[in-house]
Amino acid sequence: MKYILDSKLLALKLHEFNMEKIFDQAKQLPFTLQKYEPDEIILFEGMEAKSLLFLVEGKVKITSSVETGKSLLLRFVQPFSIIGDVELIRDVPVQSQVKAVDPCLLIGLHFNYIKHHEMDNAKFLHTLLEHVSYKLQTCTTASRVNLLASVENKFASYLMSTLSPDSENNFGIEIRTSNMKEIADLLGTTYRHLNRVIHSLSQKNIIERDNSFIRILNWTKLEELSNGIRYK
Repeated sequence: MKYILDSKLLALKLHEFNMEKIFDQAKQLPFTLQKYEPDEIILFEGMEAKSLLFLVEGKVKITSSVETGKSLLLRFVQPFSIIGDVELIRDVPVQSQVKAVDPCLLIGLHFNYIKHHEMDNAKFLHTLLEHVSYKLQTCTTASRVNLLASVENKFASYLMSTLSPDSENNFGIEIRTSNMKEIADLLGTTYRHLNRVIHSLSQKNIIERDNSFIRILNWTKLEELSNGIRYK
């Protein structure tokens, strides 16, 4: 993680996401601007959170550990999103691991400042309520998918959540096969079972697999398999 000392960029992001509507005189608050690289951990599960984070650029992955030591996928998060709201309100350790998927930019505001100056701010509390309720909705969906959906459905949902047919980035059209073991763990299945699902989807010409990548060939069929469910 790197702190970015760029007041113009900070002001630009505050304006872009209308944060002056959340905080009075937002430009004068002690915000920090933080940059994370792909695959960098933003928050570890169980650590002490010190700042509320506002995702203003990039995508992050939220996972939760289980007793086996593996992790289950909860959701992907894109701007504008708030990270650390539960920890702020409940005064508890970080509840889930937060990891950057691609280069991310976050604005931070220290808990101590918020507790002393913003807890009577109705606009701020209303924003927190919106984000916490949406988080509850997505976690409920993720729990239902993890418990009830087939691996084929979950993998389709995963692909539709992470890839975009309109993306200009290579990540938007293909996924590295070296990540399959991690993806299997996140979906609550085995690497062998996931490979069988990938082989089946390849035979149906929904995806194409070579030695290094999986590419999406038929977005319509993939959308049907996902049942419209997204990890986001």
